[in-house]
Amino acid sequence: MIQRIQTIYLLLAAIVSGVLCMYLPYGLGENGEELYIKEDFFLLGGFMGSSMLSLISIFLFKNRKLQFVLGRLNILLNFILLGVFVYWSLTLPGGSDPMKGIGKFIPIISIVLLVMANKAIKKDEDLVKSVDRLR
Repeated sequence: MIQRIQTIYLLLAAIVSGVLCMYLPYGLGENGEELYIKEDFFLLGGFMGSSMLSLISIFLFKNRKLQFVLGRLNILLNFILLGVFVYWSLTLPGGSDPMKGIGKFIPIISIVLLVMANKAIKKDEDLVKSVDRLR
């Protein structure tokens, strides 16, 4: 059902990936200007894909196995985005200064929320299996 706790986690992950990433800079350019995700098509596509996967997973509450698989796929996508941020922070001029932009930590927040949602989905699936054994 939609009122389960994993729905809250998935909705928060969708909001973090889809909305919050637009307003937080992920780094500083060569001239000192702040870089936003909406200016880079690759990052924008990754974050919008992550947001859409979270929203699709919310409405697949009747198919918990597919919901769990989409959660894992979304976690993998966020790890790829995190890897891109780590690579860029190490290759940008100025080194890996953590104060370049707080937007780099958005994939970490999203991964944590998605892992918590997957734990709740797994718990529901185990509960349904245990009830089916009693019949």
